[in-house]
Amino acid sequence: MGVKGSGTPDDPWQLRTPPGTSAFEAWRDEAADPAALVVQVGSTQLRYHLRCLEDLHAMLQERGDWIALGSADEQKDAKPDTVEAWGRSVDNPVGGWYGLKKGLRGRFGMYVPPVMEVLGLAEVEHRPRDNRMRSI
Repeated sequence: MGVKGSGTPDDPWQLRTPPGTSAFEAWRDEAADPAALVVQVGSTQLRYHLRCLEDLHAMLQERGDWIALGSADEQKDAKPDTVEAWGRSVDNPVGGWYGLKKGLRGRFGMYVPPVMEVLGLAEVEHRPRDNRMRSI
């Protein structure tokens, strides 16, 4: 895959969104309370519970099949049965949003899957739209 970076604040992963249309950086901030997956998109910084990586991997393994990403901004409803909907659901392990900063809690289905892919936890499609992921 040839991803640059090691996922630290000093050496973030250099990633692209699943459709390949936008670049972003991501890293683990284990010192944050709670520990966070930080995503930097231009001047915008999004933060998700770091445990989302393990939790999403477990959900994907249990599902055993492809699931649509369904990325959406926080202000928009997530399409049902998507990674985005799961990342907001009261039925997920954190009981709601994995996003930590109100107003920037969405786009879980856009930015977390590429991190899962670089960690070798998931396979992610890279089509122009309607991408899916599954556990590996």
